[in-house]
Parts: sequence; structure tokens; C-alpha cells
Amino acid sequence: MNKVKTFLRKELMLTISVIAAVISLFITPPSSQLWKDIDWRTLGTLFMMLCVLEGFKRENVLKPVIKLSSGLKRMTGISLFLIFGVFFTSMLVTNDVSLIIFVPLTITVFRSGGKEKYILPVISMENIAAIRGSLLTPFGSPQNLFLYGRAGVSVGHFMLHMLPLCAMSAVLLVIFVFFLYRKDLKEEIGTPPDTSDARDPAEGRVRRIAYISLFLLVILTIVTRTAYWPAAAGTVAAVIAVVDRRLFLKVDYVLIVTFFCFFVFSSSIAANEHIAGLLGKAVSGSEYWWAIGLSQLISNVPASIVLYPFTTNFSGLIYGADTAGLCSLIGSLASVINYRIYVREYPGCGGKFIKTFTLVSWAFFAIVVVPGLLLTGWSFF
Repeated sequence: MNKVKTFLRKELMLTISVIAAVISLFITPPSSQLWKDIDWRTLGTLFMMLCVLEGFKRENVLKPVIKLSSGLKRMTGISLFLIFGVFFTSMLVTNDVSLIIFVPLTITVFRSGGKEKYILPVISMENIAAIRGSLLTPFGSPQNLFLYGRAGVSVGHFMLHMLPLCAMSAVLLVIFVFFLYRKDLKEEIGTPPDTSDARDPAEGRVRRIAYISLFLLVILTIVTRTAYWPAAAGTVAAVIAVVDRRLFLKVDYVLIVTFFCFFVFSSSIAANEHIAGLLGKAVSGSEYWWAIGLSQLISNVPASIVLYPFTTNFSGLIYGADTAGLCSLIGSLASVINYRIYVREYPGCGGKFIKTFTLVSWAFFAIVVVPGLLLTGWSFF
């Protein structure tokens, strides 16, 4: 029982989602229609993506990119490299995975170079980079994956509408970095750590090729919206079972179950005419602020799922969901992951992390929140 309690406290989003799903089933009794309303395609696609990205982590697929950091000497250069490494990789391998790759590297590089005082502001900017870089693509974050699936637009159309916020964020990140090192833009870091991989380069080559091939299959499945996505999911599972079946033990099933529970909650609430009517009136026209506000309670992924059925301004919902992570740790699951990585390296310093994270993120939020609101007038459809 103690282990269960510890697990539920650790996985707060899962706990909230289960409670919400159970309560909603009392509001609207389960039926065959409820199961039909659940977005099984998104769940299947999420499973495929999580499996492949776990393979990327295990086999260090992005190691060649990371090695480039060892050749940089100035703090501005290495900080920009690390931050924009997160920014661009998050567009392809999701924001949480990009943080898992680059935040530990940042801590190692700065600690070895005698620049620990810069770790917190830089990983806070990496957090922003993950949130704002990932918004460009349909597969950059779980909420984008869900909302893209419901939007029915092409990838090019989706990216065109997300490009202004993404480009503005890139410029702001550069300004933030130069502001951080404003006293000495030429400040150098100590001897950088050896980031070379001691393993035989041939080791795991088959697995790396397999995971890259599966990644392309997943992207193709998302982009084409093929009705054969179950076959793609089966292919991913079959290949992984052959090349490394132990990987299945590492997949983030908590996120999948959390998605499922919030789908149940959203479908049940939407099926209740009285509640749906009230929410429809409240949310309609204020999707941007609802997405930002609700995300501070249940995070932006479940907030997107819950609010979508009552949305009349799709732009407001997706821009709000992709801005919500700048307000607090709860606003985005990626921020929680960043926090976990840091406190594992610096136990007892969680408060220090939250203070710096909040200061940097709110400074960024204050600049982008109004342009984001103005863009909600640009219809997605």
C-alpha cells in the first residue's frame, strides 16, 4: 500500500486523470458510444512514438550532434548550442525527450568547466526552447499530436500557423542568452568534458538503423493520417520485440494511461448535455485564456483534451496550450521532467530551481502572451 501511495504521489497527473475519469463515469454512465469517442488513433500513435524515442535514448542516436559541443569555448556559444539543440530536436523527438538528452549534458559541461552558477538559468531557457520549439510541428508535443489529429489540416498548413510564435521565440532566446552574459560576452568555459562514446561504433548499429526506420514510419503515419495506423503500430511493436524486447519495460505507459483517462473524462463530460452546454458557453471565445489557466491545474496535454469538444476557436486553444508551459511547472509535463533531472543532480535544491525557472519563464511569458493572443484571430480553417 505504501508503494502504491508513493507511486501516486510521484505521478500526480496520472492520479488526477484517474480520479477525473472515475468521477465522470458517475456523471455519464459508460456506454458503447463512450468507447467509440476515445481517440484510439492518438493513443496508438503516442505508443509508437514513445517506443521509438525510448530506443533513440538507449542507443544514443543523437550522440553525433551532442559531440559538437566539445569544440565550443565561449559561454555564449556553448549556451546557444545547447539551448537551440533543444529547440530544434524538440521539433522531431518531442520536447520531453530533447530535455532528457540535453539537460544532463548541460549540467555535466558546466560543472566540469567551473560554470555551475549558469546551470539554472540555462536549463530554464532550455525548458523554454523545448516548449516553443516543439510547437512548430504536429509531433513536437503530445498536445500538438492530439490537436493536429483533430484539425484535419495538412502538415504545411499546421506549421505555417505555428511559425510566427516559433520564430519570435527563437529571436527572444538569443536575446535572453546575450542578456545573461552581458557583463562579458567573451567569457570562456574551462576544459570541456570528453563527450566521446567509448563504445564500439558498430555496437548497436542494427538497433539504431531499426529505430530510425521506425521513426520515419511513425512520422509518415502521422502526416498521411492513414487508416492503417494499427498496422503501423503492430509493425513498431514487432520490430522492437525482435531487436530489443527489453525496451518495452522502459516505455512511458503512465503518459498513455493518463491520455486514456482524460479521453474518458472529456467524452463523458461532452456527452452530458447540461455540463456541455455550460462549458461551451464559458469556453467559446476565450479558448486562449482557458487553455493557459486550466493547464496550470492539470497540465497542457489533458487541458487540450478536455477543452477541445467545447472549442470554437481552434487557434486560441492550440496557441494557449503551447504557451501555458511558460507559467508554471504544472503547465507542461516537459517542465516537470526538467525539474526531476535537476533535483536528482542537486537534491534539496528544488526551491532554487522553481525560483529561477519562474523568473526566466515569466519574463518570456510576459513578452509572448500578447502576440499569442493577437494570433488567435488568424483562423486555422
